Amino acid sequence: MKGSLLYEGKAKRVYHTDDPEQLILSYKDDATAFNGKKKESFPGKGRLNNLITSKVFQSLHQQHIKTHFIQALNETEQLVYKTDIVPLEVVVRNKAAGSITRRLGISEQTLFQPPILELFYKNDELNDPLINDVHAYHLTGIREQDLTLIKEQALLINEHLSSIFQKAGLELIDFKLEFGFLSDGRLVLSDEISPDTCRLWDLETGTKMDKDVFREGIGSLTDTYERILQRLEESVCAK
Repeated sequence: MKGSLLYEGKAKRVYHTDDPEQLILSYKDDATAFNGKKKESFPGKGRLNNLITSKVFQSLHQQHIKTHFIQALNETEQLVYKTDIVPLEVVVRNKAAGSITRRLGISEQTLFQPPILELFYKNDELNDPLINDVHAYHLTGIREQDLTLIKEQALLINEHLSSIFQKAGLELIDFKLEFGFLSDGRLVLSDEISPDTCRLWDLETGTKMDKDVFREGIGSLTDTYERILQRLEESVCAK
């Protein structure tokens, strides 16, 4: 049963349930970019991100990737296990796009082989700065072995996600992940995997099919997300 509001973020509301180990995530229609500097609401966006994330997490479960996801409850809400989130954004880059092109002067579409993995400290006041492993130990208290596991899992997830999206005619350019600890101490993938958190380009045309259409003002965000959901339904994820 859905209880009181626990937390509200940029893209989701989190609610208590009658089970202290479970929460309900309610996806909002809001879109933000550039650390919240650009904001807009798109009716139907929450439904799309909830359904896309649910299907992707179900596919990852089939590959024995542990996540906080339990099930979709309706079009905008999903039931998840409560986790103690590690305040890190783990970004995996297969090709150059976005901030890395500006920071390092790397041309967009440059292939990274092997993929580049970056850590960002989740802190809005500091604009989520790029950090190294030692910074992560000091700032988050995470242990070395857990950070090593996070990196291993992120690269494994990259392999599975790349395959999932390729079957849907999409190239996974980069994406960000968050991890959290369950009450029994296990580390699992948390948050969401959606076009809000992944850069996806059409395999044939190279068209951007992710939140960059909102960031750059180059198309309809909801139409783009709807096409991604349809492709996932038609290709690798059961309806």
